[in-house]
Formats: sequence, C-alpha cells, structure tokens
Amino acid sequence: MRIFLFDEGCTELDALPHELPPRGYLWVAPARREFELQAGALQDALQRWTGVQLVDLHVSDLLNPQLPSHFDYTSDYDMLVFRRLAAAPGSDGLFLDEDHGTVSSAMQALRAIDTSPVGFVVFDRLLLSVHPTDCQVRDVFATKLLQSGFGGRLPNSPADLMLRVVNHMVDSYLQLRRLLTRQLTTLQQDLLGPRNRRVNWQALLESRNTLHLLEDVCEDQHGAVQEWLDALGEWPAEPDPRAARERELLRLRSRDVQEHIERVLSHVRRLQASAESAVQMHFSAQGQRTNDIMRTLTVLTAIFLPLNLITGFFGMNFDGLPLIHRSTGVWIAAATMALIGGGLGIYFWRKRYLGTHASP
Repeated sequence: MRIFLFDEGCTELDALPHELPPRGYLWVAPARREFELQAGALQDALQRWTGVQLVDLHVSDLLNPQLPSHFDYTSDYDMLVFRRLAAAPGSDGLFLDEDHGTVSSAMQALRAIDTSPVGFVVFDRLLLSVHPTDCQVRDVFATKLLQSGFGGRLPNSPADLMLRVVNHMVDSYLQLRRLLTRQLTTLQQDLLGPRNRRVNWQALLESRNTLHLLEDVCEDQHGAVQEWLDALGEWPAEPDPRAARERELLRLRSRDVQEHIERVLSHVRRLQASAESAVQMHFSAQGQRTNDIMRTLTVLTAIFLPLNLITGFFGMNFDGLPLIHRSTGVWIAAATMALIGGGLGIYFWRKRYLGTHASP
C-alpha cells in the first residue's frame, strides 16, 4: 500500500495517518489483495477521516477483478471503476520483436492486452484507489509526482488526481497503437500472401473476439466517464471564483479524458474493419486464383480437343481412311496437329486467356 500527502507538494507516508491533515488531501493506493486483507483497517480509517465508510456493495465492486467500467455515487463519495488497457505482464518482448511474420504471432500480440479494472473512490479530501497486483500505473504515476511534481502543477483535488491517473491509463493504450497496427499488417500480409496455402482460422477467430472485447471495454469506459461528467454537472455551484475555476478545469479535464477514450474506441473499430477487410480480401484473392486456374485448364482443354479429334479419327478401325497407307501420312497428321495446337495456343495467348491476367 502506498500513501501520499498532497500539501504544497507531494510526500509519501509510511503508514496511514490517524487524522486527515489540516490542509491538502490524501491518496491511499493499495493493491487489490492488500485492500482485501486490510479492508477492516481502511474502513476504520475512513470512519475517522470522513465520518463514513464504504458501502458493502462498493467494497465488493472494488474487489471484483472482472467488473466492467462504471460509475456510481452516494451522498458522501463518488466511485469510478475504470478498466485499464495495457500490455499484459511478460509481453514486452512480444511487442518489441520486429521479426514476427506469422498470423499466430500477430494474434499473440492482440491477446497480450490486459484489461484489469482499477477502482477509485473520491471524497472531498481523500482519494482511495484499488489497483491490480501487477499494475504499474500507480508506481509510474507516483514516481512522476515525487520526482518532478508534473512541473509544479500538482493535482488540485482528489477528483483531479483521479482524472490524471485515468488519462495516463488511456494514453498507455494509445502508445500501443503502432504496435497493434504493425501486428495487424503482418496478419494481412499472411492472409494475402500469394504462396500462403494454410490460414490459422482459430487465430483469426481469437483476433476478432479480442477486438470485440476491446470495443466493449472502451464503450464501458466512455459510458463511465460520461456518467461522471453528468454527476459533475449536478454538483452545487461554487460561490468562490477560485473554486468555480477549479471546477471548470475539472470538467475540462474530464472532457479531455473522454476525447482520448473516443480516440481509442475509433482506433479499435478501425482495427476491426481492417481485420474484416483482410478476411474478405483473402477470400476474393482465393476466388481470383481459382478463376485463373479454371481459365487455364479450360484453354488447355480447348487446345487439345481438336487434337484428340484428329487422333480419334485416324484411330478408327477402317481400311479406307485417307493417308493411312502413305509413308508420309503420320508426318502430315503430326504437322497438322502441331499447326492447329500452336495456332490455338497463339490465339488464346493473344486474347490473354493464358497467363496471370484475365481477359479484357
């Protein structure tokens, strides 16, 4: 569990304080397992700090690793569950490998997207965030706060801090766009390769399911942030101009997070469309190859058909056939067959019935 005090700066505390500081606010960020083990101590601390405890249903939501993104609120606090989009643990080498050239490797990259939920509980002077055990968002964000303090622009409130962490999680997926696009390009090349004879349809099905999952996650994220924006608009007006200005900046940052989610959603839908287009182009290319093969076989049949007619005619069991008793008859028949076959071959070649191009 990591605990941070925001007051003129950012300081990390070793343990939960007995009372809230007279100024500033706290950020308590346990891992999900720590939150489960220390739920009683955290509830007691919340009772001392804010006079209320988390509702049991919200505690269950924060402990649920399969919960979709959503927003809920009470009269004392707001709760936002936001599923992160990041590379799964141990997948760094997979994404950074430039030599992947198979459908299977591309699908492994798509399956290497982790969508674990991160829960946020926002009080007036306290932010409680519950992270997955392997979540690097908390540590990366905390390092930025402790080292640079974001250039002296520390979050003004727990809600502002929550939106910055959410924005960081969304931007972490935006950084994977190039990698996913490269893997999808590899998939398309494998599907459309002229020498490709086998397609891993199981991998294609998994890729489609993965992209559908990403779309559902993004839509849930968008809906959760929209509900947060609606709730933010229902907060009572601030008579203090400075507080009203901070409230407006909070709305602005919320809309910025929503715009980033929309960009992620648009990119996921483009990936879906590209995957579907690649499959359709694969079947179109296979149909075109089949048509080329059938056209070539038909032309060869048309060339050899008159030759078979000639050999069948002279192969009849009659004694009065022309040229049958002449010593030059076989050569005349062979020359006639070669002339007819060569002439038909040249004719079909000029008509572009032979070769890799279709006839006009």
